[in-house]
Amino acid sequence: MTDRDALFSRLRRRPDVEDPTLHAHDASDALILDEAGELVSEVGDVVVIGDRHGALTLGALHAGANGVRVHQDLVVGERALDANAAELGMTGFAHHRLDAALVEGATLVLLQLPRSLDALDEIAELVATHADERVRVIAGGRVKHMSMSMNALLSRSFRHVHASLGRRKSRVLHAEGPLRPGISWPRRRQHEVAGHPLTVVAHGAAFAGTSIDIGAQTLLQHLDELPDAARAIDLACGTGVLGIALALARPGIEVLATDASAAAVASTRATAEANGVAHRVTARQADGLEGVPDASASLILLNPPFHVGAAVHTGMAERLIGDAGRALARGGELWCVWNSPLGYRALLDRIGETRQVSRNAKFTVTATRR
Repeated sequence: MTDRDALFSRLRRRPDVEDPTLHAHDASDALILDEAGELVSEVGDVVVIGDRHGALTLGALHAGANGVRVHQDLVVGERALDANAAELGMTGFAHHRLDAALVEGATLVLLQLPRSLDALDEIAELVATHADERVRVIAGGRVKHMSMSMNALLSRSFRHVHASLGRRKSRVLHAEGPLRPGISWPRRRQHEVAGHPLTVVAHGAAFAGTSIDIGAQTLLQHLDELPDAARAIDLACGTGVLGIALALARPGIEVLATDASAAAVASTRATAEANGVAHRVTARQADGLEGVPDASASLILLNPPFHVGAAVHTGMAERLIGDAGRALARGGELWCVWNSPLGYRALLDRIGETRQVSRNAKFTVTATRR
């Protein structure tokens, strides 16, 4: 076992979902670092984007980087990196937003490829617009999640793009020669929801982008049936569609929108601004409903994710449903839309009396009263 293997073996996912089937690193982390080779120590200041739980950041520091500017979209990923670094006694990295300061002057960017092409497009534009002319991007992932579309997309922002040989079901894309394309993100699209025009604004990594996903559409069909409340929470808000549609339909209501994703929170803020309800919609990056007092919420809306990273896994939804139960006031209601085959009814019944509002082959809408 190499020193790096020993380092990786000590990494954990906490506070993200931990499960024997989920891991804090994979072969693509090692391949990215191997493809970077001595560049890591030669350039000194390395940028890492998309690190999941610290493997790339701590691996770069272990390989000789003087410092790492790192962007992780999920707050639980940031906290996992911090916890792993503390456990290993390692320092030398700083968290950044996905903005020009992250990549300004950078000559080496290590990237865990996102599954979303839109997320990759936003990252590529940012790096190719603001990094040093000599910048090299080394972007890796699991082969099963990669496509030739990624090569083509990177070629819109960089002159030279080529792929490495595969290893242990992983592969790396190299990109050089920034074309200075400028920034086209976030993007927007106009919709009509419950008789109201609604503009969705989305950054690349926001779930569903500028569209409205089918689950949200299903819950929005029952917008008029939601109970009266002075304040509501849009939990795991994505682009904020549920909470903002409610704010548009009810001019007096105030909405707190929370999500673990920085892209989701930025998208929600932009969507609220575009629809003229920013003064009544507060978006906050958070792990679930942290900071929301117990038994304080009268109405919570939830369209939970059914993936943890690339894996289909109910762990995140289970945590969110449990947190909603903690935060609900007596008499408060949780309105949840979920994939019918996943069977969350037992979890909801633990919170309180649950009734089925609607159900089809794909989605079930329930209302749970504490």
